[in-house]
Amino acid sequence: MKIFLAQQNYHIGNFEANTAKIIEAIRQAKAAGGDLIMFSEMCVCGYPARDFVEFDDFIDKCYEAVDRIREEADTIGVLIGSPARNNRQKGKSLFNAAFFLYEKEIRAEIHKTLLPTYDVFDEYRYFEPAFEWETVAFKGKKIAITICEDIWNLGDNPLYRICPMDKLMEQQPDLMLNISASPFDYTHDEDRKSVIKSNVVKYKIPMFYCNAIGSQTEVVFDGASLVFDKYANLCKALPMFEEAMESVVVNDDGTMDSPILEPASRVPDKELNPAALEPGLNIAQVYDALILGIRDYFGKMGFSKAILGSSGGIDSAVTLAVACDALGKENVRAILMPSPYSTDHSVNDAVQLSKNLGNPYDIIHIDAVYESFLSSLKPVFGDLPFSLAEENIQSRSRGNLLMGIANKFGYILLNTSNKSELATGYGTLYGDMAGGLGVLGDCYKLQVYELAKYINREKEIIPENIITKAPSAELRPNQKDSDSLPDYTILDQVLYQYIEKRLGPAEIKAKGFDAALVDRTLKMVNTNEYKRNQFCPIIRVSPKAFGVGRRVPIVGKYLS
Repeated sequence: MKIFLAQQNYHIGNFEANTAKIIEAIRQAKAAGGDLIMFSEMCVCGYPARDFVEFDDFIDKCYEAVDRIREEADTIGVLIGSPARNNRQKGKSLFNAAFFLYEKEIRAEIHKTLLPTYDVFDEYRYFEPAFEWETVAFKGKKIAITICEDIWNLGDNPLYRICPMDKLMEQQPDLMLNISASPFDYTHDEDRKSVIKSNVVKYKIPMFYCNAIGSQTEVVFDGASLVFDKYANLCKALPMFEEAMESVVVNDDGTMDSPILEPASRVPDKELNPAALEPGLNIAQVYDALILGIRDYFGKMGFSKAILGSSGGIDSAVTLAVACDALGKENVRAILMPSPYSTDHSVNDAVQLSKNLGNPYDIIHIDAVYESFLSSLKPVFGDLPFSLAEENIQSRSRGNLLMGIANKFGYILLNTSNKSELATGYGTLYGDMAGGLGVLGDCYKLQVYELAKYINREKEIIPENIITKAPSAELRPNQKDSDSLPDYTILDQVLYQYIEKRLGPAEIKAKGFDAALVDRTLKMVNTNEYKRNQFCPIIRVSPKAFGVGRRVPIVGKYLS
């Protein structure tokens, strides 16, 4: 049986484009003699559609798209994902479903059993779990069809009380097909491959796994679809972060021709000294995820041009370089806005960066704007000494200028804040925290430096002085980040333990971190939730990003 995997990038709610893309792949597979073609989870409407699925009209359009695709499933089996109505008298009104189409008919409707409600997932808000499990008969074979999370309930401590494949194995299927929308994070690729392979080892039948690619606001899907034969040999691996369509012939005995040699898996390091954050881990994947995140956000929103504030610092430099790669250098405008406290070298570094990249840039001195604010506020401020208020006025002046230019020319403002800053509240609301998309908001400061090294891997794009100089907001004389924050080499490790690992203060201190530093850091994280709650969408690259996947009370007292 010749089976195609169509790894495609969908646009949520764009039924016309999604359906056309699916039909084109079906036609190509038919022309190439395919017996079956499979797509990813919720391919008809895009994933995650979230509250769109609460509109009856949206579900009607899903069914209309399924009917259009069904007409193409004449000589070939087609497996697609879509919401489906629950016609039973109990449970939620929808299923997360897979439709198996053949001979222009819906031959089977399969419902997802395991509905994740952790991190970025909230499926039980919308869907009812499956009531029953049946294999699908097709061309003399029995196929076990599952949807994404359905194959993840393995191991010594399963998350769910039921395992769909155990139910399906009672019918002695010949192979497994899994349609998926599994998001990227920099630890997930090998975990995912291990889970898929573990299913094959357990059930001893081949596995075809088709994952989505593309970015949906903050969530990036990386593809990396896989095929294993019944002996758990990897036989096909589709690329990460790009669309692809590949076929594999599975023999009657469950074997496949020409298994490929798997690269050696990275053996996770033991706890680093004294924590586990690895700033350079899969940094090339992180870079590609950021590129896809920017490109799809702009493309799917109907924008083509970006603007950002270029300070001569590492964060804006990396953001600018990534944006130029994603959108084209001519479509990214950098605005340099030196203040009375900006150093000459910062301006020179920012100018050199734009010359290296070839992107347009402007220099707007904010001295007069800043002084105008101070003059207007003088009757209110009186003779009070210089403080954080005056520092933030500079940042908010820049934010206003950037948004003014963005509005005038139809740009989206890219935010350059990193995860370390967002975690600790080291940013100005309505100033440097302004923007339409947070590019580095899920990258710790140490990871930003690793990205800079990756960008410079072949030649110097980011000037070396930007990478080596001490980071500073330059909002007062001789200011350094280290005046307000612990050293990033320690801070990032503490933040990682608290945010990604969800360890409490006592557990973090037990790893050898200074107790006072831990208390101070965690207090900063918790008391600045109100800032993050107002922040723009962040491209998710870690296992626990700020945004939809992390829900923390703004007015909570914990560690504050």
